[in-house]
Parts: sequence; C-alpha cells; structure tokens
Amino acid sequence: MTKDKIGESRPLGVRLKTAKKRTTSSQKWLERQLNDPYVSRAKREGYRSRAAYKLLEIDEKHRILKSGQRVVDLGAAPGGWSQIAAARCQSVEGKGRVVGIDRLEMEPIPGVELFHLDFLDEDAPEKLKSALGGKADIVLSDMAANTTGHRQTDHLRTMGLVEAALAFAIEITAPGGVFLAKVLQGGTQNELLTLLKQHYRTVKHVKPSASRADSSELYVLALGFKGQEQVDQH
Repeated sequence: MTKDKIGESRPLGVRLKTAKKRTTSSQKWLERQLNDPYVSRAKREGYRSRAAYKLLEIDEKHRILKSGQRVVDLGAAPGGWSQIAAARCQSVEGKGRVVGIDRLEMEPIPGVELFHLDFLDEDAPEKLKSALGGKADIVLSDMAANTTGHRQTDHLRTMGLVEAALAFAIEITAPGGVFLAKVLQGGTQNELLTLLKQHYRTVKHVKPSASRADSSELYVLALGFKGQEQVDQH
C-alpha cells in the first residue's frame, strides 16, 4: 500500500487483464481511473467527478466563489463544478444562483438549474441569461472539444469554445466578475490573451494538482471584469 497526495491508502497500481472487446486506449483509460486517488475520493465524498477538486483547489487559492453569487457553468456535465459552486455560493439556501448547461444529460443537482442543451445553440445564451436573473459574478467553462487525436486540431477546436465562452462572459458578467476556463497547452492564443487583458484586470494561467500531470489542460483565470462601458471608453 502507498499514500497518495490526499492521504488515501491505495494499492500499488491496479492492472486489468485485457478484454477482447476493449481497445488499448480504453484499457489505459480504465486503468488510469482505477489508480486515480481523486476518482475514489470523488465517489466517497459524493462529487459527480474528479474535476470538482480542480475547482476546489483554485477557489481555495484565489477565493473566487462567495455566498450569494450568480454563477454560470458552461459544459457542466457530469456536474462536479456545479456542485462546488452551489455549495460555496449557497444557492441551495437561496442566497446565490447557479445555472449549468451541457449537451449531455445530467441528474438534478440541488441548488442548480440545469439545461440539457448545446451552449453553441442559437437560443442557449438567452435561456441562460433568463435563468440567471441578473448579471453573472462568475462564468465557469470546463468545455473541451471531443478529441480527434490530432493535437493541433484539438487545440484549435477547444480554443474556439473558450472564445465563445468569453464572448458570452463579456456580455453577461457584472463589473468585478470572474472568468475561469479550460484551455490546452500550446499556448493561449495571443488574440484571446489580448481580449482577456482588455476586459479583466488580472489574467493568469493555473494548473491545479488535480489535473493529471500528463494532461495538456490548463485553466485561464481572469479576475476583475472591467465592465463593458469602461472598456468602450478606451
């Protein structure tokens, strides 16, 4: 037995016998899941996914989630980030409001209004705005394009989702608000960084320890939304 980062005892590497119908990639994915301490911790603590710990870690360090906030979770399935947002913003108690959207269906989450809808659908933004009932304090995006196996293509497709999320955030965020989105290493493109710095006072990249070391994912964290009127004056 060995101790992992979060103090859990677990076996030294679980290996599976190769099933005839299981591909090599699915075999590796399943072994990785079984050996991932965050996966077992999420199951034990009632979170929908290991991704919950990424947001928890970011929030512990940067204090972005507060009671009473309005939060939008883009690409919410299976719901780990929405669970954290609901708890930290106290939407279950009626103090905050959390709205999530994903084209994949999700089981209901207490304190969260969920939409089974593609964020890129034409009517999705208006539905989110209506459900939120006011300007957003935080826009979260854990969206990523389905991988093709071609790194550059996957990077461009995911960055396209980030750009769409940012355009929505600029439209709906209250002054002082926050934008947190998944990007892929290979660099946040210069145009996106320029836009972020134009609209937010502080922009940084973060990689929580719950992100797998071999993953190319990063998160861009933009703090202190300047507000559209202030940006328009420059």
